Amino acid sequence: MIRIAFDLGSLLVSGPVEALQPVDPLLRWDDRTACFRAEARHYGPIVLALHRGKIPYEDQARAFQPQRFEARADHPPRPHQQAAFDAWVKAGSKGVVVLPTGAGKTLIARMAISRIQRDTLILAPTINLVQQWHDQLSQAFGQEIGMLGGGEYQLQPITVSTYDSAYLNMERIGARFGLLVCDECHHLPAATTRQAALMCVAPYRLGLTATPERTDGLEEALFDLLGPLVYRCEIADLEGAYLAPYHLERIPVILDPDERQAYDAAYAHYKDFARSTGVSLSSPAGWSQFIMVCCRSREGRAAMAAYRMQKRLARASRAKLRMVWTLLRRHRRERALLFTDDNATAYAIGETFFLPVITHKTKITERTRLLAGFRAGEFPFLVNSRVLNEGIDLPEVAVGIIVSGSGSIREHVQRLGRLLRPREGKQAILYELVSQDTAETFTSERRRQHSAYQRSGENPC
Repeated sequence: MIRIAFDLGSLLVSGPVEALQPVDPLLRWDDRTACFRAEARHYGPIVLALHRGKIPYEDQARAFQPQRFEARADHPPRPHQQAAFDAWVKAGSKGVVVLPTGAGKTLIARMAISRIQRDTLILAPTINLVQQWHDQLSQAFGQEIGMLGGGEYQLQPITVSTYDSAYLNMERIGARFGLLVCDECHHLPAATTRQAALMCVAPYRLGLTATPERTDGLEEALFDLLGPLVYRCEIADLEGAYLAPYHLERIPVILDPDERQAYDAAYAHYKDFARSTGVSLSSPAGWSQFIMVCCRSREGRAAMAAYRMQKRLARASRAKLRMVWTLLRRHRRERALLFTDDNATAYAIGETFFLPVITHKTKITERTRLLAGFRAGEFPFLVNSRVLNEGIDLPEVAVGIIVSGSGSIREHVQRLGRLLRPREGKQAILYELVSQDTAETFTSERRRQHSAYQRSGENPC
């Protein structure tokens, strides 16, 4: 008789070697326990192979149970939601669904939970998103929802967790869930985060994201962990019908003469130093090499200071701040999100215009209070550095101002997505401020390589 057991995030598989032939590719011999081991994620394929081969086995691994989840239906699924769900079911209830922000990925997860009827674990990257999922699922299913993260450790048949908390606890809870749902699943392939999927037995898996592509090219690992890409829909496919129509305006900003001079000098300084030390900043390892050579001498530290100076001038020049003021006045009767690439720029804007700021340093209680005040209209403008790129539900917002950003396509699409949740009469507009004749021009071009930004009628640099 073959025996399967869950052991600290992996499977112990013992029994006659000849009976294990159907699952041999998934097994590795472990001398310490004198039996075979397999990654916990292979529980489903192992059990299915044994069942199809009519090979008797004793299942001591599975700790999840059949449930009776009944979700309250607020409205029937929209065509793209139904198509995504049907594609996931057809793929064996495993796979990744790609939908734009605001297109209703949460409903697809609720449909999956209702269909599978097994203990379910939902993973999200931030505690804010975990809380949002917790509230929505509590309302939808009318039952207590568990939570891991932010100081909470409460397991229920439906539990929501941060990726980090799931990874830290999966050795103990990895056998408890039959359905794994990963929100913003492009985070999953990271070295530690992926362990949450590897150490979970859940045979049914659903990945949700607006942008599966990663700069490191590890999206294939995402499909290996959760299943294939089963459905994809882009912003242009839903704009005007299920997402708010939007307009893009890229605004070139000309530095003041003294800041122009300071920028050029700082830019030339660090570039000359990089060339003199043989560092190619355009190579994949160029930035790491530059940091290392900068640490070795006084000249290197001065070059690093010059690099930071030109970055600061391009991100938050006086001309940019004046343009921010112009846009805030233009939209003074609306709610707007201001995006920056770094905390320093966010705080500079907050201090200049007396605006609330959220960064990764903002405590959870304060962040919750600021978001609640913003949603309620207590204050119309909110500045953030990257932390609101993902997942936060803000249907009231129609105006976005990108003061600075990275070259990440995903980040740029996510920021646009923050504005597209539909509301009657809503017309979204996204401004992108770009310091002219600086490195920001090239950064802007890199991050705009997405169909959502390939539109006619916009105002380019």
